[in-house]
Amino acid sequence: MSTNAPATTGADPGPTVHGSAPAPAVRSLRGYRRIAVIVLVVSLSITAVTGVVVLLSGEFDTLQSQVLTTTLLVATFSVVALCHLAVAGRPVRIVGYVGLAVSGLALVLGLISIWVPYETGLGDFLGFVGHAFGAAAIAALSLAQANLVLLLAGRRRTVIRAVLAVTLLAIAIVAVMLSLPLVSDWQIPGNHADEYWRWFGVVAIVDAFGTVLLPVLGLLMREHATAATAATPPRAEPVAASGQPDTSLDAALDRRIADLSARTGLDRTALMNAALDAFEAKGTPGA
Repeated sequence: MSTNAPATTGADPGPTVHGSAPAPAVRSLRGYRRIAVIVLVVSLSITAVTGVVVLLSGEFDTLQSQVLTTTLLVATFSVVALCHLAVAGRPVRIVGYVGLAVSGLALVLGLISIWVPYETGLGDFLGFVGHAFGAAAIAALSLAQANLVLLLAGRRRTVIRAVLAVTLLAIAIVAVMLSLPLVSDWQIPGNHADEYWRWFGVVAIVDAFGTVLLPVLGLLMREHATAATAATPPRAEPVAASGQPDTSLDAALDRRIADLSARTGLDRTALMNAALDAFEAKGTPGA
C-alpha cells in the first residue's frame, strides 16, 4: 500500500518521500541550522547574565566588556548564519556558502579586535583589522539580506524576478558604497561627500523598498495561484480494475516531484510553475 508524501513548504530544504527518512544532505543542513540556533540562544543568555551582573555589581571592567561584546558578536554571527543557511538547499546555495565564509572571517576579525589589547604594540595591525572587520561585516550582512530575498529566486513571475534583480543590485551598491570609505581610510568620498551620501541614500531607499516589496509580491502571487487552483474543478481519479481509485499514478508522480525537488532545491509549487511555463512556451500540441 502506498502512502502520500508529506506536504512541504518553500522553507523546507528537501521533501521526504513516502515517510522515508530525509536525505543525508537534508539532515546535515537541518543539523547546521539547529547548531546556529543553539549558539544564538546560548550567546544571548550569556549576554543577558553579564548585563544583569554588571547592573547589580555596579562595575564594568575590561573583562566584562570583552565578554559582553564577544557574546553579542557571536549572537549576531548566528543570526547571519541562519540567513545564509536559508538557501543552502537551493540552486543559489553558492551565495549562502560565500556568505558563511565571509561571516566567519568577520567573526575572527571581530574577536581579534576585542581580545588583542592595543598596549601590545600592534596598533597598526589592529587598525588594519578594524577596517577589515568593518568591510567583512558589511559584506556578511549584505549577503545575508541577499540570501533572504533569494528565497524567491525560484518564482517565475516576471514582476517578482524584475524586483528581485533590482533589489540585489541595490544591495550590492549599498555594500560597496559603505565599504569604500573604510578601505580607503575615508579618502573616498573626499570632497564629494555630500553628493556621495545623497546617492547612497537614494540607493538605500530602493534597497529597503525592494526588500519589503518582494515578500508581499510573493504572498500575493501565491494567493492568486491558490485561488485559481481552487476554482478548477476536481479531476476524476483513475479507477483500477478492482473498482477502487488507483493511487499508484499519484504516488509515482509524487515520487518524481519529490526527487526533482531534492536535486534542484525548488519546492513543489516552483517546479509546477516551471513545468507549466515550459509547456506553454512550446505551444498547444497539434496547433
